Amino acid sequence: MKRPWGLSLIALLLGLFVNPIWSSAASNDPGLTGKRSAAVVIDDFGNNMKGTDDMFHLPFKITAAIMPFLPSTKLDAEKAHQAGHDVIVHLPMEPISGPKSWLGPGAITTDLTDEEIRRRVHAAIDEVPHAIGLNNHMGSKATSDRRVMKAVLEVCKERGLFFLDSHTNYRSIISKVAQEVGVPCLENHLFLDDVHTRKHMTKQLAFMRQHLSDHTPCIAIGHVGTGGKLMAEVLGEIIPKMDKNIRFVGVSDLFAEMFPIVPGLTSGRDH
Repeated sequence: MKRPWGLSLIALLLGLFVNPIWSSAASNDPGLTGKRSAAVVIDDFGNNMKGTDDMFHLPFKITAAIMPFLPSTKLDAEKAHQAGHDVIVHLPMEPISGPKSWLGPGAITTDLTDEEIRRRVHAAIDEVPHAIGLNNHMGSKATSDRRVMKAVLEVCKERGLFFLDSHTNYRSIISKVAQEVGVPCLENHLFLDDVHTRKHMTKQLAFMRQHLSDHTPCIAIGHVGTGGKLMAEVLGEIIPKMDKNIRFVGVSDLFAEMFPIVPGLTSGRDH
């Protein structure tokens, strides 16, 4: 789910990129040397959306965020894994506004009991083969609810999974609760396709490059579906031509760099 289109631009211009949580490895030192790490996360796999296969064939590693309980959930997870991409669960969570029908099956809503939230999170993880973490689909309401996020993150800890906060709401408390629970957590920095035009997508990738000139890492989110084929095309054209000191990795690589010793952090499939 995306923030209003202007927020990523405003955040960049004001220098308000969110710093990764618990990150002694992260740096905003202007004298930063060596490789800079960037991760592109693509949301909304699982429903035969436009651009799906195009994303899997990109010439660099992405992170495929796959919604559970949908027609191509398992197929997309297998394809992504076989192509060498990271796989995470794109967990549907309640927004501040909008009908619940937008969320899809198995959504986490604030009216659920802790027990039901836990059951749904476990089921979602089990539904997505090769999942090594989770991020939120929509969720502007749920991610600001401490009780709900504590229940979600406790399951992540039990399963040895990380959480990537998509940051659809500046009031999100995911990172704070994750630190309390003991779950590795990073945050999205910007959305690449909150406007479905080549000009905007290209501009957002320029923002990513600018951010990486004196910060590392940078996480950016795009989508399959509306604009998905164009997003894949723009990524395929621009990223291979970016500076050679920028390496595009999966989010698992960022977590490995920034949380080198996290007891119990696993693929999540052995629990």
